[in-house]
Amino acid sequence: MRGPIAPPQVPLAASRADVFADLVQDSVERLERRWPQLADIDFLVLEVPRLEGRGEQAWSDEAVPLGGVVAARDGRRARVVVYRRPVEIRTKGRDERAALVHEVVVEQVAELLGLTPETVDPRYGED
Repeated sequence: MRGPIAPPQVPLAASRADVFADLVQDSVERLERRWPQLADIDFLVLEVPRLEGRGEQAWSDEAVPLGGVVAARDGRRARVVVYRRPVEIRTKGRDERAALVHEVVVEQVAELLGLTPETVDPRYGED
């Protein structure tokens, strides 16, 4: 029998990248209820952080970043980036992954807004 195991609308057909992007989106939606200004920020998922590039911070093997921020400038919106592979490597299951994704999103939003993570999400660190 040839063809996909499940039709595209069934969750089985979602790629790991799609599932991860949904986790980021779920986290953003949770925060937008409290912080409507997040609608003006782009949230991106990249596979891995880049090595030193223009305006990028250097990192080492001991401290691979899980996320980052790019401030708004030159007419571009601010961006929050979550790095999929480093987060996946540090988690074992979907629930643990969802919790770490939310933690990373909260930390990056806090950095961008100049607030503490606990101010952005009062439940930060409870998971």
